[in-house]
Amino acid sequence: MTSKDRRKYEWYRHHAWAGLALLSIFLALRYFISFPDWFSLAVVFSLIFYVLIALAFTYKYSSALSEEQQMLQSEEMEKEKIRAKLEKERLKLEKKKLKAQLKAEKKKK
Repeated sequence: MTSKDRRKYEWYRHHAWAGLALLSIFLALRYFISFPDWFSLAVVFSLIFYVLIALAFTYKYSSALSEEQQMLQSEEMEKEKIRAKLEKERLKLEKKKLKAQLKAEKKKK
């Protein structure tokens, strides 16, 4: 999956939420304004269909999220390995310094 799939996921997720918002607004308006039943049913079912399609495609492209997360985790693991390697090298250098200091002190005596 690519960033294109991520964009598709975001787009369909946005439309799923927008459809739910439109459905809620229409049902709230229906409470205050009387619409013919045939019109209300057509609008409600078309919005429900719209939301279900958007949710289906959101689910289809949701795998882009997990792959993106795996990439971030692998990058983080690489950074951690580099940090551990640097720390190990620093400790080695510190140990060499201490040995050199001890050797220098022994020569002074």
